[in-house]
Amino acid sequence: MKQRKRTKRFDLLPMFSLVVFLSVLLNSCIAALTVYLLVHSDVINITGATAADAGQLIGFFTLLSIPIGTLVALVASRVPLKPIANLIESMDRLASGDFRTRVNVGAVMRRYPSFVDVAESFNKMAEQLESTEMLRGDFINNFSHEFKTPIVSIAGFAKLLRRGSLPPEQQQEYLAIIEEESLRLSYMATNVLNMTKIENQTILSDVSDFNLSEQIRSCILLLENKWEKKELDFSLSLQEHQIEGNEELLKQVWINLLDNAIKFSPVGGMIEVAILETEGTYRISVRNPGSTIPKEQQEKIFNKFYQGDESHATEGNGIGLAIVKRVVELHGGTVEVSSRNSITIFTVELPKHQ
Repeated sequence: MKQRKRTKRFDLLPMFSLVVFLSVLLNSCIAALTVYLLVHSDVINITGATAADAGQLIGFFTLLSIPIGTLVALVASRVPLKPIANLIESMDRLASGDFRTRVNVGAVMRRYPSFVDVAESFNKMAEQLESTEMLRGDFINNFSHEFKTPIVSIAGFAKLLRRGSLPPEQQQEYLAIIEEESLRLSYMATNVLNMTKIENQTILSDVSDFNLSEQIRSCILLLENKWEKKELDFSLSLQEHQIEGNEELLKQVWINLLDNAIKFSPVGGMIEVAILETEGTYRISVRNPGSTIPKEQQEKIFNKFYQGDESHATEGNGIGLAIVKRVVELHGGTVEVSSRNSITIFTVELPKHQ
């Protein structure tokens, strides 16, 4: 593999060497032909020439070669350097925010794998940036909407409470709504801050040994208000398992996965959580009933800002599963989703030791 990459890296050398050789050869031929014509037309007389005359002739030949060689090099270099110039121009357009920019490789340059690799890598990068920019724009719109809704509710019910003419039962109801909406705002803001923090983290820190099963059970209890409202049941297959990792970060993984399962489960559904121990790893699965996630959405579901529910009928801001993926990757693990026959399963695989 390394040898193949090294070969690709240097496969342009013969082309540039050939261009240089042809430039030098063409320069010499043009200069020699010019001198020959000058001699043939008696502009330069070499009959009975002395060594000094020969030196002058060589000097003249050399001086003549400089402008001719410069002109030939400028013309000849346009062919191999044109794709590079196009690439630089495309990079400038991409840097200025034109994420639709793509690099097209001509038929001649397709013979050189390096150019093809560079073009494909550039186009892939541009596609990712365009996709991220679109998702970011959607996220700003969605997040603004999600953020505005609880604020309007809080302001509206607070205004009603200020009138002071409401019966105690209604006051308690409105206060409960204000509390719930405030917690919702806090949750959204926390997720955004967590995503920013985790994205900038490259090394797993604060590693400790803790009870993984107990942590998941605690997360389920934290979300009790949500699953009780939907009358959901839990089926737990959790023996006592110890794991090494960042306890606070992994807690976010289970909260986001469980919250996601609760959100999309129908009323009265059953959520199943299980830990399967293998050699050196744990496989944690969260299984919930609900609408099947289309295959095309399954490939994007862990992308930052992505929301599969474009109608925004459910709460969320497209960050939770991105946090899950990033935290799992920091722990050297993997996360995947499977959805068919109205059953969705998120599976996280983590090493036992860091």
